[in-house]
Amino acid sequence: MQTVNQLLRRIPVWAVYLLGALPAPWLFYLGFTGGLGVEPIEALEHEFGELALQLLILGLAISPLRRHFDLNLMKFRRAIGVLTFSYVALHLLVWLVLDVQVPSQIWADIVKRPYITVGMAAFLLMLPLAITSNNWSVRKMGPAWRKMHRLVYLAAILGGLHYVMLAKGFQIEPLIYLLVILGLLALRLPISNLLMRFRQVDST
Repeated sequence: MQTVNQLLRRIPVWAVYLLGALPAPWLFYLGFTGGLGVEPIEALEHEFGELALQLLILGLAISPLRRHFDLNLMKFRRAIGVLTFSYVALHLLVWLVLDVQVPSQIWADIVKRPYITVGMAAFLLMLPLAITSNNWSVRKMGPAWRKMHRLVYLAAILGGLHYVMLAKGFQIEPLIYLLVILGLLALRLPISNLLMRFRQVDST
């Protein structure tokens, strides 16, 4: 794993931003040229939302991967977080601008449709995290910065729940996303750290 970590250290952070941003213009191109089927707006919403969840899961996995497998992706955690929020914002903007369009209907949907309420709550939780994802905020806020950024755990649960709730009928994929999110969060509980220490003691 040391060799892998050495290779990862050579990858510039800007390359992660560039690679992570590439799907957005490509999906818009497909949407406007008929490449996303008969309902391109709904497909765009789905694709941006799913990309956001995948990046969110990747971000949540960084600490467990380092702790359990000695794979160090910490260098890219902020970039992954910013990309996650960007795709959440695109998911929301497609819904606002291309789907609903009518301002009065937007508020009505947020209030009346629980899955939209949950999704909007996740977005609002992520908003201050995105705004403070910079070195200046880290210096100014001190220890409070780390505490505030734990809101991502709740936002992740709400994001997974949002996907499960909007699915039509019983679908296994949204449940898998939610279970993976819950599993990654469970690894952060004190009991999981105790179990890991017991395993290390047994192996010595």
